[in-house]
Amino acid sequence: MNILILGGGGREHAIAWAVAQNPKCDRLFAAPGNAGIASHATLVPGLDILDGRAVAAFCADTGIDFVIIGPEAPLAAGVADRLREAGILTLGPSAAAAQLEASKAFTKEICAAAGVPTAAFRVFDEAGAARAHVREHGAPVVIKADGLAAGKGVVVADSVDMALAAIDAAFMIDGSRVVIEEFMEGEEASFFVLADGETVLELGTAQDFKRAFDGDMGPNTGGMGAFSPAPLVTPALAERTLAEIVRPTLAEMTRRGTPYQGILYAGLMIGSEGPRLVEYNARLGDPEAQVIALRLGAQLLDAFLACAEGELATTRLNWADDHALTVVMAARGYPRDYASGERIILPAPGDPRVVIFHAGTSRDPDGNLVTAGGRVLAVTARADSLREARELAYNTVARIDWPEAHFRRDIGERAVAAAG
Repeated sequence: MNILILGGGGREHAIAWAVAQNPKCDRLFAAPGNAGIASHATLVPGLDILDGRAVAAFCADTGIDFVIIGPEAPLAAGVADRLREAGILTLGPSAAAAQLEASKAFTKEICAAAGVPTAAFRVFDEAGAARAHVREHGAPVVIKADGLAAGKGVVVADSVDMALAAIDAAFMIDGSRVVIEEFMEGEEASFFVLADGETVLELGTAQDFKRAFDGDMGPNTGGMGAFSPAPLVTPALAERTLAEIVRPTLAEMTRRGTPYQGILYAGLMIGSEGPRLVEYNARLGDPEAQVIALRLGAQLLDAFLACAEGELATTRLNWADDHALTVVMAARGYPRDYASGERIILPAPGDPRVVIFHAGTSRDPDGNLVTAGGRVLAVTARADSLREARELAYNTVARIDWPEAHFRRDIGERAVAAAG
């Protein structure tokens, strides 16, 4: 098959790495891709991945058989709709179904209709009313921009002043609506499934680290690290998540005439009452994709194809009893202002259990690897134990020549300690 991956981040590099290992993949393309993806795929940097008709035309001209949509923006823009209209096999929900990520208010409406356990909430169309609500009810409270915000539209406000500032920032991001939620106690985990409108296939679990600094301090980011599987998500809790959260949501989407086909990422808060939904995403997380792809390898393409073809009912994944952990190396200053164009020298390939996935990288005119984004690399390792995976990842981080890099030093630390 000729396959096209849309996107150019760490998630897409992880997908490309896994897809390229599968013998079903003949030629692999990526738009726009990055310097790491270039080792697996032909890059198409000039293709506008938000223009569904342009993507469909490229597919027709190039003989693309299957398109994997990595990030959320093309999904919200209806690229999957245009590709299916053109008869091209596609992984990713329609624009209508992708509202589960594109609109926090829509997701809350679905949860209410389907009886999905989630935080109590209010939706505000005007900043003054949102501020008044916070002043009346106090903090802690969660402020969410309604629309897409590249993983940075959520603020857990510990004080009223912080919440008021977050409301102003959220209206700047979205411009129309803000969702204010109760603060939920517990520990977060990421739960991934594939859905073909009728059948659900579990795609793995992970825990990620959103805050910029050690000890879960600092601003929210797109993610500074992750590990898989999530020890919190026992088989019993996974089944409860499917029964109480995922399946009721999918049934409600089908009832509304917008069946969901693609990856569904349920962010969970796990407390004394069991799992509650924090939010949905319509694609793999980043950096969760890196740890899941490393564990599944070539199976990832088989699962993606089964989802797109409506054959999940006969599909099974073979999981090894292993662990993966990734450490994100970011530009200093991320998620705020940061420099680009800093040179990186990677170590020679060594242990095959370690893969360095690229997120924000490019090549300078002399062919040197340089930074080209906020999150730049995701150093990912797989081993029999989480402790060993963590050691492998951090040992590799130490061998990367990039003095300006910022990374957390505590990814997986508590989980390793708890495992003994």
